[in-house]
Amino acid sequence: MEGLKIENLSAGYGNREILKDVSLEAPEGELVFLLGPNGAGKSTLLKCAAGLLRPRSGRLLLRGRDIREASSRELSRLVGYVPQSMRPAFSTTVFEAILTSRLPYISWGPSKADLERTEEVIRELGLEELAFRYINELSGGEWQKVVLAMALVKEPILLLLDEPTSNLDLKHQVEAMRILRDLVKGKSLSAVITTHDINLASKYADIIVLMKNGRIHAIGEPHRLLDGETIREVYGVKVEVIRGASLFVSPA
Repeated sequence: MEGLKIENLSAGYGNREILKDVSLEAPEGELVFLLGPNGAGKSTLLKCAAGLLRPRSGRLLLRGRDIREASSRELSRLVGYVPQSMRPAFSTTVFEAILTSRLPYISWGPSKADLERTEEVIRELGLEELAFRYINELSGGEWQKVVLAMALVKEPILLLLDEPTSNLDLKHQVEAMRILRDLVKGKSLSAVITTHDINLASKYADIIVLMKNGRIHAIGEPHRLLDGETIREVYGVKVEVIRGASLFVSPA
């Protein structure tokens, strides 16, 4: 199904070109994981899709519409973007932090619909016990779920998550990914996620995009795409790929 479509995208900062002729798709209801070494262009790609960085060339279509045609307010509703290492700038309750993310819908003050949507997201992510805790009192895993709630409360059709599990322990990684997978499938969202964890991506991704030096090296389903030779070409390291119910990649 139609979701995010990126066509021949090039982008960079100043005189430095980061992305070079990148094309990929993130269909509705599927999790697309971006993998690749540091500097491959993964985070830059998310910033372009979020409307935070203007491409030098190419197009980004969201359900057939060029995102550059959308106003910043409209784009904020359509896209839920979570950057790396997002931390609270000030202390407030979890409920207030999530409600504040409804700002693109709020004119003079939060409406009944804003309050109901906030309560709904809190239930979906199992945050009821944390709702009136202050965010500076939360653990890393708890805060990561709140950040996801802040993105989802806007009712986006596209989720862009930059290393959302990088600071989580194994239990919270699994919990966060299961919640994310269920929401993306259940609500027919598009999701593009960056990670350095090949094993996590191989378990939860519908599509994996391998990036190197600002270009797409390969795209495909995890079991078809990930093998020792392809990983060596991208990361420059020899690995062993163990195939079973899910893949397991370890240094050779």
